Amino acid sequence: MLESTSNVEFAHEITERGHGRLSTMDGRSKWVEIAEAIVLAIVAVATAWSGYQAAKWDALSAKNYNLASRTTVLSQAKSALAGQDRLYDIITFNGWVLAKTSGNDKLVKYYERRFRPEYAAAFKAWQMLDPFTNPSAPLGPIFMQEYTNANSRESADLGREADSYFQIAVNSRQNADQYVRVTVFLATVLLLTALGQRFDIIGPRVAVVAIACILLILSTCWVLTFPKA
Repeated sequence: MLESTSNVEFAHEITERGHGRLSTMDGRSKWVEIAEAIVLAIVAVATAWSGYQAAKWDALSAKNYNLASRTTVLSQAKSALAGQDRLYDIITFNGWVLAKTSGNDKLVKYYERRFRPEYAAAFKAWQMLDPFTNPSAPLGPIFMQEYTNANSRESADLGREADSYFQIAVNSRQNADQYVRVTVFLATVLLLTALGQRFDIIGPRVAVVAIACILLILSTCWVLTFPKA
């Protein structure tokens, strides 16, 4: 925003100097002076708008980077919980197998009551396959299609959400950079306009203003076509 503000102030200063010289020039020079004033007015507005959009896109980028970081942390926390759930399922199942093979029905029932609800559904489906006599049965309930983990699903959902926030942040940063580049082009237009006013010969002055107008038209087209925050 500092660059944008300085461009506007510079344009205002050049315009004031031009008004002081307008009365001493001939007809063609006055028309050139009017063209320069119009260029400076457009530059001032375009620079202000470009700086405003760059600031808004910057803020949006920072917001989404923060959201991406926060969501990533939540995803990692859910992933850690999912790992703990899986470890608990494995440990309780191993205990159940030992109790089952030793014929301790009381301990078997104890472990079955300790299964998580999600694991219990997979365990029930696994038992229906008669795993102790069926060699094609999965090695355990965690290998069953019915085995699910809510924390794992939430971790995946949060991971995708974090990726979405990050992509929005990257795109917003790119949009902000585009507006900053336009501001640089507009500063070049100001420089050329100031340089043209140093010439007393009408030919070089018109040439410089023409180049400035071309750059201004190009910059204005960019400003009008860039996405708005």
